[in-house]
Amino acid sequence: MGPLRGVKVVELAGIGPAPFACMMLAELGAEVLRIERPGGGLAMGPPELDLLNRGRRNVALNLKNPAAIDTVLQLAGRADVLVEGFRPGVAERLGLDPDACHEVNPKLVYGRMTGWGQDGPLAQSAGHDIDYLALSGALSLIGRAGGPPQVPVNLLGDFAGGSLYLVVGILAALIEARGSGRGQVVDAAIVDGAAHLTTIVHGALAAGNWRLQRGTNLLDTGAPFYDVYETSDGEFMAVGAIEPQFYDELIRLLAIEAPDRYDQANWPELHKLLTETFAQRTQAEWTELFDGTDACVSPVLRPAADHPHLVARGTFVDNDGVRQPAPAPRFSRTPTHLGQPPARPGQHTREALADWGVTDVETLLASGAAVQADH
Repeated sequence: MGPLRGVKVVELAGIGPAPFACMMLAELGAEVLRIERPGGGLAMGPPELDLLNRGRRNVALNLKNPAAIDTVLQLAGRADVLVEGFRPGVAERLGLDPDACHEVNPKLVYGRMTGWGQDGPLAQSAGHDIDYLALSGALSLIGRAGGPPQVPVNLLGDFAGGSLYLVVGILAALIEARGSGRGQVVDAAIVDGAAHLTTIVHGALAAGNWRLQRGTNLLDTGAPFYDVYETSDGEFMAVGAIEPQFYDELIRLLAIEAPDRYDQANWPELHKLLTETFAQRTQAEWTELFDGTDACVSPVLRPAADHPHLVARGTFVDNDGVRQPAPAPRFSRTPTHLGQPPARPGQHTREALADWGVTDVETLLASGAAVQADH
């Protein structure tokens, strides 16, 4: 299943962006084997609900045991990709660094996922999504006028600036390796990806079309026609009527007399008018009015909402009784696949190691280098 069918990936378990990247690779058809510590790692719930780990088998290895390191190198020798999300230097201390892995498999694509990158003054410092967004300049762009920067959960840094750049890098390196016969290291740093995501703003700044003050620009709630408005029932509607024809449709459907939007001096008045207008009806009433129009107005829904469009496309699915997003993007001929529910640490140790051709699996289990979870 999927366009990456036949690609084999070894994932050295981490948190956040690396697991999300490996989830995507698995959904695209790659066979991903997750190597977990016997007791598992940091999680936001029980293993069976850690959705970032869905779609792949889980093997528990004690990486403090030399036999476990030898096992990972055996796996790397049979893989196309290895992904690790350790702090720089940890893989080297374990003996699982790129040089060691390329010695057993010169074509291996070695994906490294960090916040600060493999080098630089902060490479050895701890950090989280919010720190990388802050330093990259991305965080300073998000928020309302006169207020502090607003934190976009950890979607913009960990997953957009981190996971997706790691996946793009891995796929590019895989294509290159087909021609050169040589693998390489993909250094995916969240701070780099988050900065890269702000490219459009840098262009607008250079052109004099963007101000550094938050909440005063076209796309940061400065423009009244690109904002969210509260409805009479305490819900919200999102308005994105940027182009003139969409804005005209918005004003027509709202049945209001609005000031000239091209004069920014009128923006406070227009914002007040839209605020008062949307407060007059419920979200459901506004949704019905704007449904199918070109006014670019949508209800702000909770996660996994049953909107007719989402239902028709199957944007959310139920897997093992858990509502969750379906894989994306979609392919016409080689469909993606959600795969099995998240596994417990070591749930597939015995069978997965055997399937990957690892020798002496029972010896590894007996020595404690590998652990098979109880069923």
